[in-house]
Amino acid sequence: MDMKKVRKEKFADFLATLAEQKLYAPQKVGESLRFAPVTDSGKVELEMSNTTVPPKSVFFPQTETLYRYEVGNTEIQQPAMGGVDIVLGVRPCDARAQVIVDSLFGWDYNDPYYQERRKATVVGLACNKPCVNCFCLSLGGGPASTVGLDLLMTDLGDAYLLQPLTEKGEKLLALAGETVETAAAGDREAAESLHGQAEQMITRKVETAGVAEKLPGLWEHSLWQETANSCLGCGICTFLCPTCHCFDIQDEVEGLEGRRCRMWDSCMFKEYTLHASGHNPRPTRRERTRNRINHKYSYFVQKFGHTACVGCGRCINYCPVNIDLVEILRQVKEAL
Repeated sequence: MDMKKVRKEKFADFLATLAEQKLYAPQKVGESLRFAPVTDSGKVELEMSNTTVPPKSVFFPQTETLYRYEVGNTEIQQPAMGGVDIVLGVRPCDARAQVIVDSLFGWDYNDPYYQERRKATVVGLACNKPCVNCFCLSLGGGPASTVGLDLLMTDLGDAYLLQPLTEKGEKLLALAGETVETAAAGDREAAESLHGQAEQMITRKVETAGVAEKLPGLWEHSLWQETANSCLGCGICTFLCPTCHCFDIQDEVEGLEGRRCRMWDSCMFKEYTLHASGHNPRPTRRERTRNRINHKYSYFVQKFGHTACVGCGRCINYCPVNIDLVEILRQVKEAL
């Protein structure tokens, strides 16, 4: 597939060619950087190490209405599914994460809400300056990984190199028309050099060989209590994790009308495993911390063949008490 490039002075025009599509890209929303519908190309933010909130919020919204109903009416009102055509500016780690999450939402039942959004074209943005806590190389990823992407963008300084990877990526470039031009051989070489330099910047590493099989053997190990001692149970590590996918379903009723909605939940919350009887199999943060690590690095691997972590570093960056996942995994390997 032929590579193209778009010069930065034409990037706003490039986005305008996609205006008829439902386009999402990183933008500042309140205090956080997250993916939002593009209504003003000037608000698109690509000068970042990564977004605060991963693009899972596009494919798997934090809160979504499944259907509405009213007393006396036997028919439910289901909102239109989809609403996403293009997601632009996705870091390679987040694209890989979404492929991992696909395993769950297309496992024993194809979730129609999720599957419809996943039809969107995913445009990646290679990392030229990885986050200080990134450890994607340890988990099979990389600053220019193409897994889960339809097109990969690389910032060359004065332009973005556009590498189509699938038929959807080719179609997007066709839509771009004259805002893009054919890339020169030197552009490809410059991108490859930047990708190599980015890999060299990633210094945090963790060894995961054997962890999936042996981790449950540390069930009573003291490291879980030691980690839990400082944990606040706030759930930031799970809400901002691109592979965490737990949710709750509730009915909200006002008067004679109501809706059934799905919203993110967290295994780090006490209520998550609280039974109607009052019994809780994970009563303290020790059990919840142990479950989080075991789920990502053992249970999910055994069930789907993937580690439910891509090394994006968000859980480390945003933990208010500086709990470090890489350090936990180092202790796990030491204990094993």
